This record gives sequence, C-alpha cells and structure tokens, in this order.
Amino acid sequence: MKNIPEIENLVKLISKLPGLGPKSARRIILKLISNRNELIKPMLSSLTDLFKNVARCKSCGTLKSNLSGCNNCENLTKKFGKICVVEDIADQWSIESSSIYQGYFHILGGTISSLNSQNKEDLLIDSLLKRVVDENIEEVIIATSATVEGQTTAFYIQDKLKNTNANVTKLAQGLPVGGEIENLDDGTLISAFKNRHELNSQ
Repeated sequence: MKNIPEIENLVKLISKLPGLGPKSARRIILKLISNRNELIKPMLSSLTDLFKNVARCKSCGTLKSNLSGCNNCENLTKKFGKICVVEDIADQWSIESSSIYQGYFHILGGTISSLNSQNKEDLLIDSLLKRVVDENIEEVIIATSATVEGQTTAFYIQDKLKNTNANVTKLAQGLPVGGEIENLDDGTLISAFKNRHELNSQ
C-alpha cells in the first residue's frame, strides 16, 4: 500500500479526522475499495453535495443547507424566547440529543482566548446581540465550557448584553471545571441546564 500514492494520500487525509489514525484509515480504505459501488460512489456524491451546499449560517453560526435555508433562524412555527449560546456545532448537537432544551441556538465558532483578546471579531457575538434585540429574546443561556477561555467568553458576552432586556444565565451544577460540552453525558447536561443561574450572581 505504501507504493500506491492514491492510497497514501487518502490515509493522510482520513488520519486528520477525530479519533482516527493511520491504522484506522487504512482499514477504512480497504473497506471502501472492497465495496466500490456500495460505498465509494454514493460517498463521492454525498461529499460533493456537502461541499457545495452546506455551510455555517452567518447569523447564528449553525450548519445550514443552501437549498433549504437555516432551520435555526427560520423556524417560524415556534417563537422561542431563549437562545442557548455554545462554542461550536458539536456542542449544539450534544444538547439537542439530550432533549433537555427547546429554543434557539447560537454558535460562536470558538472562544475568546484568555491570552489574546484580538479574536473577539472572529466570533459571532455582534450577530448574537442583533438576534437578542430583533427577536425580543428573554433569556440568553450561556453554555460555554468550564475552561478559562469559556468563562472569559461568558463574561464578555454578559457585558455586551447588559443594555438589553435579556436575562443572562449560565450552566451550573453538573458542569465540571475544565469540561467540554460535547463530552458530557445526557444526565450531566440535564443537571447543568436545570440548575443554571444568573451569570452576575457569582
């Protein structure tokens, strides 16, 4: 296999995916080669569609299809009075799978580094403020991680929202120090949401 550049190039690409190394990549490639018509052809089509049509929404940060629009922003059947603010899309998916939360999401796309304040502009904080005002949001639930960067981001958002009418809360008990949202089990997430508190009460 090392003498076949097409395979080695694909091994390098697959190895960049979370949880996969060169050994796992080679097993995947062998499976694909053994099932060309059943796996490779439809996968190529799906990846092409994904590349062309799926992107982050510039308003809320979640994934949207160019063919159908953003379900998070354009959900006109339900008017929610709250927005849950998370760091990335994996956090949104984890919270959705727990079924503890019913409301809008806002995906920042990262955190404010505690050592570098220059990346605030890279996050979708301005669009969050616009959504809170335009949609008359009553509660902003900050579900950033319990890391230094996550806490720095939470307090920065709280400060930016101080002139709005929204109540700013933060996930509480059940969220371990240094914990990442996407790695928490459903029970821990449920506890964190139920025991959320006003951010300025700390």
